[in-house]
Amino acid sequence: MSMPSRMLPLLLSLAFAPLLAQAATVIPPPKVPAAVSARVDAILARLGAAKAFAAVVISPHARHLAWVEKTSDGARLYLANGNGSDVRAIAAPRQHKGCGVAAPGFAPDGRTLAFLSDCASGQRAQQDIVLLDVARAGAQPHQITHLDGLVHALRWAPDGRALGFLYIPGDTRRADALASTGPQVGVIGETNIEHQRVAQVAAQGGTPQLLTPAGLFAYEFDYAPHAQRIAYVAAPPPGDDNWWIAQLYVQPARPDAVPRALVDPNTIKGPLHGLQIALPRFAPDGKSIAFIGGLMSDQGATGGDVYLVSAAGGAPLDLTPGIGVTPSWFAWTGAHALLVNAFAGGSSQLATLRIDGGHGQWQPLRTVPAALGDGTAMSALALATQGDALAWIQSSFEAPPEVWTTTLRRASDGGIAALAAPRAVTQINAGIHPLWGKSVSLHWTNQGFHVQGWLLYPADYNPHRRYPLIVSVHGGPSWAVQPRWPGVNYGGAPLSAMGYFVLFPNPRGSFGQGERFAKAVRRDMGYGDLRDILAGVKQVEAHFPVDPRRVGITGWSYGGFMSMFAPTQTRVFRAAVAGAGLSDWLSYTGENSIDAWMKPFFGASVYDDPAVYARSSAINFIRQDKTPTLMVVGEFDAECPAPQSFEMWRGLKAMGVPTQLVVYPNEGHGFVNPAHKRDVLVRALGWFAKYLPPQATSARH
Repeated sequence: MSMPSRMLPLLLSLAFAPLLAQAATVIPPPKVPAAVSARVDAILARLGAAKAFAAVVISPHARHLAWVEKTSDGARLYLANGNGSDVRAIAAPRQHKGCGVAAPGFAPDGRTLAFLSDCASGQRAQQDIVLLDVARAGAQPHQITHLDGLVHALRWAPDGRALGFLYIPGDTRRADALASTGPQVGVIGETNIEHQRVAQVAAQGGTPQLLTPAGLFAYEFDYAPHAQRIAYVAAPPPGDDNWWIAQLYVQPARPDAVPRALVDPNTIKGPLHGLQIALPRFAPDGKSIAFIGGLMSDQGATGGDVYLVSAAGGAPLDLTPGIGVTPSWFAWTGAHALLVNAFAGGSSQLATLRIDGGHGQWQPLRTVPAALGDGTAMSALALATQGDALAWIQSSFEAPPEVWTTTLRRASDGGIAALAAPRAVTQINAGIHPLWGKSVSLHWTNQGFHVQGWLLYPADYNPHRRYPLIVSVHGGPSWAVQPRWPGVNYGGAPLSAMGYFVLFPNPRGSFGQGERFAKAVRRDMGYGDLRDILAGVKQVEAHFPVDPRRVGITGWSYGGFMSMFAPTQTRVFRAAVAGAGLSDWLSYTGENSIDAWMKPFFGASVYDDPAVYARSSAINFIRQDKTPTLMVVGEFDAECPAPQSFEMWRGLKAMGVPTQLVVYPNEGHGFVNPAHKRDVLVRALGWFAKYLPPQATSARH
């Protein structure tokens, strides 16, 4: 049958409509003064000038250090002596522009360095395992695998005969709610389901073995001391959702083994019931496993109490009940001692945790007003297991990242008795200084809670002038703001550079004050934490030259929710910028891809207790909102989907409140396009400049 000629243009236009629409998705630039645009470029240039580290590791006897530096076109590996001297670059096999390396790790004997590299994979961006003999002069790295799928969390088996890793065969997309999901089409919930498993490969190379069953999505794992067993945290797929109901499993380290559930927070009685577990680590004798359990918002953002459970089963023991900090990472240093890195308010606290008869004794070693990590688990440090040294990456509001080390003195029981003064062993960011103001740690009390937050002064601060204040609320809510050098993103540091005081509160629900504080937001989302934030605003207004008529609020994710919800409850905030926000908990349940996280925080599903969700939904109080609000969100955000911002935008428009919504194409929860990152920053600064002019005024006013 022939086609009428007049129908051809119509059919072609329909066929190509999606492509034409995508090509036409050009976001018009924001209308801001040229001075604002120029200042943004200067701020982004300063942020982009600082080089970042992806990982650092120290050899077991502290003879070598290795670290990965991020570059504009990939990542590069460096090897040095344990004191940071004799640095040399390590080229991966077939290294070229655009490829990179990741996850370095020394073998138990310290002679071999393993790492991941995608340099030899061409266009596939497939990471493979590469080994380097660091004990032999002139040795070259050699690839030992030819994998097909996502690989990460590479680690050596304790006997040095194999390397274990997390593996999604046949797929290189990591199950991550932060990533762009793309269009949700097809049979939803039944297709494109990743199965991440613990795998291992012989140190000589070859075909990897899949150790854990396909019916479990493994998130973290650890080897027993003699590499005969593994412990891991896992749940049925999909992996980006079910981490909140994951259990602790143990099994022999072989493919045909049957896993045994050791701890199930969903059915267990006591303080761990309904919470999350992370970071399983076998004790040196293999008879018990320590892990962190607590109320956590996101997989990888670890915080809670330290628990101990027999590897043979039984009830876990809480080693840190009532402690006033939040352990985030630990490592065994002796048969009955752990080295712990904890959130202490908004700082990092290193401590020894001694185990005595099922009880834990906490001994702080050092509290640092900075963010520490080694690029693996949250807050992790690189420990020389046979030596007396630590290594980590450190940054703060004032200092960009560098690799730091310290030596340590062990007690007779293997615990750490003292740490020497740390020192930076790299200077790749020497000479880079902030464009924003200085930072101070603030403390206040509210309704029986001790609350901490960070305050950034405005750039070029003059104590005789009065400034506007912007409250920047962190995501989570189970998280805490620590001083760290900001990335090339929207955030508090650029606001400070533009002339604002910026308050980073760590209200109830945050890490840093123990589990009681973190749990205080349950079934009270947006209320108790807002009261803590408002008390912090009053604290700042009482002690700093802040204009109470020029106070704004901003945040991303949970901070975006608070930036939508807070203006419906108070008139304190005269302008708001909500990034990836959330306006209606009821509709959100059916729109997001990680609905399992909500039950631990609300105490029931939305279907069983809709009232508690409605109580915290900004859209239900839209008539009370008079605050001009800018909303920005990614088109394919699975964690806080764009319809949530649409709901709030339409509601504010109906109420006659100034508002704007910008949806960025192909972005997920975390933006990756540099042009979009810049656009968000320019728009936000322009929005605040309009409603909260940053010009300092006389203190007499």
